[in-house]
Formats: sequence, C-alpha cells, structure tokens
Amino acid sequence: MAGTDSTAKQSTAPALNAPAIILVKPQLGENIGMCARAMLNCAVTDLRLVLPRDGWPNPAAVASASGATELLDNAKVYATTEEAVADLNFVLATTARGRGMVKDILDPHAAAKEIHKHNSAGAEQKCGILFGCERAGLDNDDIALANAILSIPLNPGFTSLNLAQAVLLVCFSWLSSENPFQPAAAPETPVTHEQQNDAPASQGEIETLLKHLESQLEEKNFFRSAEQRPTLMRNIRNFFFRAGPTRQDVRTLHGIFKCLTGNRDWK
Repeated sequence: MAGTDSTAKQSTAPALNAPAIILVKPQLGENIGMCARAMLNCAVTDLRLVLPRDGWPNPAAVASASGATELLDNAKVYATTEEAVADLNFVLATTARGRGMVKDILDPHAAAKEIHKHNSAGAEQKCGILFGCERAGLDNDDIALANAILSIPLNPGFTSLNLAQAVLLVCFSWLSSENPFQPAAAPETPVTHEQQNDAPASQGEIETLLKHLESQLEEKNFFRSAEQRPTLMRNIRNFFFRAGPTRQDVRTLHGIFKCLTGNRDWK
C-alpha cells in the first residue's frame, strides 16, 4: 500500500523503547528487506540477523526494502542467537507451538504491553523479539533463550504467514499499544543503586552464569553421557530465562556456586 507523506521528515531514529527484531537464519534477502520496510513503518529500527543463509549484505534485500535501506546498512550480524540477545533484558520467541516448554504464551497485544512494562522501569531495559527462518521457524534451543513465547492467534484452518507479515503484525501491536511519539516525561530523580540491582539481568549476564555452572557440572560428572548433556543444559537454560532473574539474583547465585564449589576464581 502506498501513502508515505513525502512532505514529512523521514527519520530512522528509533522510537522510544522500541524492541530489537532478531531474524534467526533468514533465507531470502527479499524477506529481510520487506521486514526492514515493515519495521520502519512502525518506527522500529534495531534489526539483527543471525546467520543469514545467502550472506550479508544482500542486494535483494535493498530492492525489497522500499527505502528502508538505513535499517539494512545498520543491521548487526551475529554467528549465534545467544550473541544476538546477550544485551537484552527481556526476549520473546515467536512460534505457533509451545514445544513442550513451560513459558508464558502471549498474543501480540499482551506482548506489547509486557515490552512497555519492562521499559517503564527506572533503569533502561532493552527488549527483543525472535523470528525463525521461513521454512521451519525457531528451533528449541532458540526458544529456550526466551523469557516468554509470542503466538499470533489466527484462523486455525490457515495460520500461514510470511516472515514480513509476522514482523509487521508484531511491530504494529507494539506501536499501537502506546504512542511512542508522545513519551511520558523522564523521571527527574536518578536511578538508585537498589533500583539497578532490582533490574532484570541481561541475557548475556545469565548466559555467563550458565557457562560457569555447566563447567562445574561437567567437572563433578553431572552429565552421564555426551548425548544427554545438550538436553539437560537446554532444560536448565530454559528454567533460568523463564524465571527472569534480576542482576542481584545473578550475583547471589555466583556467590552460592563459588561457596559450594570452593572455586575462588569464579566471577
């Protein structure tokens, strides 16, 4: 649909509290470009790509972006989903199936409110939304990294969406939940140390804790076989990300593990 106001000042500056959009193993450059176009429609500008199949940059993406090329120029490319979400405090995984994982399942409207709620805290928090590849969506290891699942309720007889449609639906739900162009005034009082401690830990902080825990479990022969290890670690990772620990929680757990293992090098 056409209708861009050519007299309005074009801007790719991110809207207040806009989530990051993470495309995991996207296949077609055309779809990445259309996702960028959908994002900019909703003033969402943080585009992250995990292992795009056809490499990056991709000329096909530029052709289908319809002018949203600055998003493509500034897109960040990562080798793993873990790296792509490391700086985020709250992550949603888009999937039509829960995959047997015990996580909250939110529709786009509830997800939008949750994102705004996380960003209304005194300390700045960053949220992100994971989208899987066109053919198969997200795998279980990707979903395990998320705090909750985002599921789009559609006609059960025909739920097929292309990647850009899904991105547009989710971004528009975020945009329409609260008006990001008229943000509330920032609080005058500075964030206290206690408020910083109560802020959710970033995905990267939790992942560091889990890497240390995994090394100690291996040292203590917790894993009965090499085949069992990935499943057990996925379950442990899913538990921690679902729980949403605060920064203070993570520091406390570091101290507990250090005490239990006697490992003074644990940081």
